Amino acid sequence: MTLSEVSWNLNTLGDFVIMRSNGQPVYNFCVTVDDATMAISHVIRAEEHLPNTLRQALIYKSLGFPMPNFAHVSLILAPDRSKLSKRHGATSVGQFREMGYLPQGMVNYLALLGWGDGTENEFFTLEQLVESFSIDRVNKSGAIFDSTKLRWMNGQHLRALPSDELTKLVGGRWKSTGMLTESEGAFIEEAVELLKDGIDVIPDSDKQLSNLLSYPLHDTLTSAEAKPVLDDNLSDFSSSLIAAYDSGELLTALEGGHAGWKNWVKSFGKTLKRKGKSLFMPLRVLLTGKLHGPDMGASVVLLHQAGICGVVAPQAEFVPLNERFNMLRQLDWEALTKNPPLVEATATTSN
Repeated sequence: MTLSEVSWNLNTLGDFVIMRSNGQPVYNFCVTVDDATMAISHVIRAEEHLPNTLRQALIYKSLGFPMPNFAHVSLILAPDRSKLSKRHGATSVGQFREMGYLPQGMVNYLALLGWGDGTENEFFTLEQLVESFSIDRVNKSGAIFDSTKLRWMNGQHLRALPSDELTKLVGGRWKSTGMLTESEGAFIEEAVELLKDGIDVIPDSDKQLSNLLSYPLHDTLTSAEAKPVLDDNLSDFSSSLIAAYDSGELLTALEGGHAGWKNWVKSFGKTLKRKGKSLFMPLRVLLTGKLHGPDMGASVVLLHQAGICGVVAPQAEFVPLNERFNMLRQLDWEALTKNPPLVEATATTSN
């Protein structure tokens, strides 16, 4: 079907064997009888089985079985265009499942290896694939197995899951790895919603949660990228932020959730006569210890919840807000501003 008409030189066929001398039938006889008795209408298999087709067709005819439609598709190839094998990574369904891949993501990706519906669309549910698939659109050339594309595809399906289903998967992962003591609840639901864009396979969620809970303030402040933030009177900004925390003003705002945080930030910015990047970058650095990350307001509200809900396990290395402010109080701002930020140096040698 995929290769159109195929012909053989019958002189090369010979009187082929269908039964060994010990009475055991050979492969071609077995598969023919097996498919025929199961009323298989279409035999779709790898092109390396093409040489068997003539022998099997003759057995079908000899036994009076109806002839199925045969289609031979190209092999899936490794990135180096060699035959895909174990040396290129996971090759079994079980291995991919253990790696955190969803069945629907895997099916979608495999369907697109050598096939397309003629549009730019790449995301298909199983129902859409059944509706759209046609053997006529299968390519004759071998498809390259791209693990990066598979991860991306899986991420699309992961984020398309109903929120409760995604929360169950990720929450269960966090509990099983010992990062959290519970697998469900308000904190888990909000954390999954915040972090899901960084999750392509379920194990990715470990790193995402760890990044949220960590506080690498010193590494951030001594990086070259942080210099503009540091030079923008960050020490004075830090003093004002500490005062807001010590007065209870910030904690009261965080108790009000996202709305409370937004109102407080607006008021805090007016007090400092700051807005936009000059307000939000220092807040992100001082409260999260990072220059980049998911939505800052949602992150800070979650950090506050993590400190009071009791679901974060000790091994998660969570740094709660009170410890973060203790670290801010102990910072040597004079040393930070005097010492140049750390930059990656390129080693050179002379011969």
